[in-house]
Amino acid sequence: MTVQIGDRIPSATLTRATDDGPKPVSTDEVFAGKTVALFAVPGAFTPTCSAKHLPGFKEHREDLAGKGVDTVACLSVNDAFVMGAWADSQGVGKDEIVMLGDGNGDFTRALGLSMDAKGFGMGERSQRYSMIVKDGVVEQLNVEQPGEFKVSSAEHLLTQL
Repeated sequence: MTVQIGDRIPSATLTRATDDGPKPVSTDEVFAGKTVALFAVPGAFTPTCSAKHLPGFKEHREDLAGKGVDTVACLSVNDAFVMGAWADSQGVGKDEIVMLGDGNGDFTRALGLSMDAKGFGMGERSQRYSMIVKDGVVEQLNVEQPGEFKVSSAEHLLTQL
């Protein structure tokens, strides 16, 4: 079942790239007591994700903060090394956008937002989406239709705050 507005974010362990290597981070650490703009991409370094999705959230980070967002986080079914390298290649600072690796896709499956990308040689991945999470509860959820990039953008999310 797909996560819905009003649902609590499931408990899971994700990973972040740090200077000391991958660091486990719980969803409780990410979401508890904060307003988080979370966006998920099918894959780091993929065309739409690199040209539009991540850059849009980087460009609008301060606008989101001005509307009460404490943390902007990016999630992908990639490992922490890939997420860290992608952030570096995009000029995203470690505290600017929290880059979260869901290497095995456990969190993505728990949300009910996985997709089969085997036809593209990518295995199981995350659907493209964005959400606003306040203190661990989903307040807004924007899941893209396959091949689309509209409702998961930073610009659209800003209109919902």
